[in-house]
Amino acid sequence: MTGSIEQGTSQTHGNTHILHFLVRLPQPMEKVWPALATPEGLAGWFTAADELEPRLGGAVTLRDLGSGRITAWDVDRVAEYTLEGAGRIRFHLERDGEEGCTLRFTREFQGEEESEPDWRALFEHMIEQLGDGR
Repeated sequence: MTGSIEQGTSQTHGNTHILHFLVRLPQPMEKVWPALATPEGLAGWFTAADELEPRLGGAVTLRDLGSGRITAWDVDRVAEYTLEGAGRIRFHLERDGEEGCTLRFTREFQGEEESEPDWRALFEHMIEQLGDGR
């Protein structure tokens, strides 16, 4: 089984945009977590994390987006980064069957709209980076 990106939805409320994706992965949560919550993992498919203190309230700096705080942190499950002027990025992992997991992704931001196809391409890159899970 390879990963699949099941849905991407985009909503706008006033000046706030919200993107949601559901990404099914053949790997267990423990194998996917580093791609979402470590500097090395994020750099492999998304953007360099120049600073990442792995704890609730820890500092985070994502090179292409800016600096802020970790506003949710549950090891192997939830990483949420809230960046000054760049909004919120939330990764939420759930078990899916014996071996796999599902990533529920939320991106909330204001200002210029980000492209759903761009995020889909990033997730395709992440799936490639993770391999087949074995």
